[in-house]
Amino acid sequence: MDADEREAPATVESPATLGALLSWSAQRWPEARIEFPRESLSFAELNARADELARLVLAAGAQAGDHVGVLLDPTADLIAALVGIARIGATGVPINERFKARELGYVIEHADLTVLLTTDRIAEYLDFPALIAEGLASNPAPALRRVVVFGASRLGFTAAAELSGAAAAVPLEQVRGLQDAVKPEDLVLLMYTSGTSAMPKGCMISHDAFTAQGRAIGDHRYFLRPGHAFWCPLPLFHNGGLATLMACLSTGATYVHAGHFDPDVALRQLEEHRCTHAIPAFETIWLRVLDHPRFSEADLSSLALVLNAGTSARLRQLQARLPEVIQLANYGATEGTGHISINLPTDPLEVRLTTGGHPLPGMEAKIVDPQTGEEEPPNRVGEILFRGRMRFVGYYKAPDLTAEAIDADGWFHSSDLGFMDPDGRLAYTGRLKDMLKVGGENVAAAEVEAFLIGHPAVGIAAVVGAPDARYDEVPAAYIELVPGASCTEQEIIDYCLGQIATFKVPRYIRFVTEWPMSGTKIQKFVLRERIERELGGRGITEAPVLRSAAVPATRPA
Repeated sequence: MDADEREAPATVESPATLGALLSWSAQRWPEARIEFPRESLSFAELNARADELARLVLAAGAQAGDHVGVLLDPTADLIAALVGIARIGATGVPINERFKARELGYVIEHADLTVLLTTDRIAEYLDFPALIAEGLASNPAPALRRVVVFGASRLGFTAAAELSGAAAAVPLEQVRGLQDAVKPEDLVLLMYTSGTSAMPKGCMISHDAFTAQGRAIGDHRYFLRPGHAFWCPLPLFHNGGLATLMACLSTGATYVHAGHFDPDVALRQLEEHRCTHAIPAFETIWLRVLDHPRFSEADLSSLALVLNAGTSARLRQLQARLPEVIQLANYGATEGTGHISINLPTDPLEVRLTTGGHPLPGMEAKIVDPQTGEEEPPNRVGEILFRGRMRFVGYYKAPDLTAEAIDADGWFHSSDLGFMDPDGRLAYTGRLKDMLKVGGENVAAAEVEAFLIGHPAVGIAAVVGAPDARYDEVPAAYIELVPGASCTEQEIIDYCLGQIATFKVPRYIRFVTEWPMSGTKIQKFVLRERIERELGGRGITEAPVLRSAAVPATRPA
């Protein structure tokens, strides 16, 4: 990236509501595009499709102020649906396509959906209508008026084609009038976050927060402009994928989405679209691209910026794989409408490897002692608090939970651990609740994971607590090996012994090839439940004594 491209371009203030933003973008950059593996639309075509879906949603019975669910595969229709819903003054509820019937039923009922858009076009992989019907059997969802299916009418649901006549009869002037009535403070999205063990919580996000996120990261962190192409494999039911979309709509950059992630397709998209920016974000995604057999031959000469998340050890490894590309890091949360902080491309390499950058324009962050609430000095770890324009409104139908999380001064208490460097950059170090208590000793899962990935055979590691009669809990490590590598449980234990404190050494090693995922994050609560069930089923109440071929048997100190 040239020096002049690292300066924020002069921009005209874009609209603060989603429907108006796409109309503005389509007029300003009609030929800018969104690209999916099997479809390509200009901004102007996407804008027209959003109008069609706004009329469809109205024909289905939705009104301004309603909540409309979207359970679709990652396509242009998903984006157009969310814009169309916002355009009529309703609130979009993007639903995680990995949810099963129980979770779907809960969200449909809890979110008070009046209309739900879904598809049967991928029924051979995911039968959304069948899952919805199963979920509704145990969750009656009294507010739900209609389930609209793109495809065939099934299970008592309405095929979208059946509403085509009624949708065409909705005057476009009616849609425009509803769009003009939407205010920046109105809700644009109800985003359901993955819980640690309980059901997901609904985060209420305003139009202003959503559009401001796109402008902040597009103009002031990625320095996007027309002609750039941004590759994104992140789900469109999470803020990461949508925030990147908003950055492109705000700047005229092309948005290249991976659809259902496949490393072959990903590498081809990065090459064919001459992508300048990429947000793989998670090692579970990016390592599959970097380790692809054809990666060394791929022409990625246009790639200038990549955003990844992870420990400094992991970020260092990823940066070494593409040394000529500027790698950024960030700190984010659904409650912050995506990103709260991102590095600047001009930050020194070491800063980009060890911090997530300054808070975005319009956002503030601080670190406090989680026990006393006192603000911590630079470089001291505590709980991350943030507030500002992009902070969410609160949790839907959970006033007590909202009051617990957002204090009287507007600070959101994240339950994330981190620190601020002396220059005000934010660094995330782990979850407040992702701490193990091993015989009275605190063990940060992230610390053990960072050590484990230093082993040449370890690709990805996730550490959780396993129940133990002697120490209350002990570390258990789930490990995915790098392609072609082999390793044993004992080899991993030997690697740890003598290098980290014995109480931090995993007592159980489990090798995996697939992870329980929530969009892009490993669901650690599933791994905890898995090891607990395994040990309980085998009658194991106390971890085995640590042994090494070179070290006598020891007990954790």
